[in-house]
Amino acid sequence: MCDNQLPVYVVDDDESVRDSLAFMLEEHDFNVTSFPDGVTFLNSADIQQAGCVILDSRMPKLRGQQVHQILTEAHSPLAVIYLTGHGDVPMAVDALQSGAVNFFQKPVKGAELAQAIIQGLAQSSAKLGTMEAKNAYASLTPREKDILRLIIAGKRNIRIADELCIAMRTVEVHRASLLRKFRAKTVAELAFIYGLTKNS
Repeated sequence: MCDNQLPVYVVDDDESVRDSLAFMLEEHDFNVTSFPDGVTFLNSADIQQAGCVILDSRMPKLRGQQVHQILTEAHSPLAVIYLTGHGDVPMAVDALQSGAVNFFQKPVKGAELAQAIIQGLAQSSAKLGTMEAKNAYASLTPREKDILRLIIAGKRNIRIADELCIAMRTVEVHRASLLRKFRAKTVAELAFIYGLTKNS
């Protein structure tokens, strides 16, 4: 999925703000869904997929900062942008230190918000890729990790079989399993995705 087709969530208790933001963002070809509060958003959206959420700060039930904290604790890859009418410098600093992509005061210029969303979606997509790569690596058996290390080092199947004292057919089966687990089509792609596991 292209980054600009990833979901963009607008969470704001003001219906007129939701409507105007959705209209403005759809003009920029974003895939927008709106929610009236943080609870409805958290209950309805898939927070384990890449995307971007635009949070108001002051909302009933859950404040924007509380929603952000829940996303962080859930290890959600969603990028967070604050858009609030009640912001100040300490609040903005706190939001950015907590990992928000940007912090805007209402009203916001469409082009500026769109640029922040594009940045957020790219970051979210990359974060999800890193998370998936780490999960794939964590699922490997010790033997698969040995074979992966040798594949990344550029060793051919016959050499890997010799070094590990196993049949070449066993190497071939593990190689196919590694490509499947990392969702890679080639060894070069496998090496790239494996490299993501080294990201902090």
